[in-house]
Amino acid sequence: MPLRPGRCYKGLKKPPYTRKDYISGIPQPKIVKFVMGGGVGASCVVKLVSREDVQIRHNALEAARVMSHKFLSKYVGDDNYLLIIRSYPHHVLRENKMMAFAGADRLQDGMRLSFGRPIGTAARVREGDVVAEIRVPEKFIPQAKEAMRRMLSKIGIKAEVVIENLSEVKK
Repeated sequence: MPLRPGRCYKGLKKPPYTRKDYISGIPQPKIVKFVMGGGVGASCVVKLVSREDVQIRHNALEAARVMSHKFLSKYVGDDNYLLIIRSYPHHVLRENKMMAFAGADRLQDGMRLSFGRPIGTAARVREGDVVAEIRVPEKFIPQAKEAMRRMLSKIGIKAEVVIENLSEVKK
């Protein structure tokens, strides 16, 4: 079985850890913008829909956003699309750091008091949730699908690309 990216923090085994007013030292999410592009005259929506319950790390979301934004701005133009990241990294990830060099057994406590320190954040996504969407005119659907494929390669989850017509959605 091939290794999949982010497998250490991918599962939803533990309850959400989101009370940021009680947690100190949380790194800021790397994702900067959630809405990009002009989106003038968009008639179709291309959505990335999750097919599993999973956590997506904030750096994976940012890498996916950058990759798809660059592709769309190059091949579609900044005024012809609207890229929206729908999932926000609320869940705080923790890690019990262990030293892994010779003599480390005298310098660490192992699993005693192993609550862990905050190392980042992740978005908790359920099956059927929309991770991201791109609104484009109908003639740019192939480019939007390719941007979603590139985004999916950075996120590393089981998902599908769904295309909807905006006129049908608004009714």
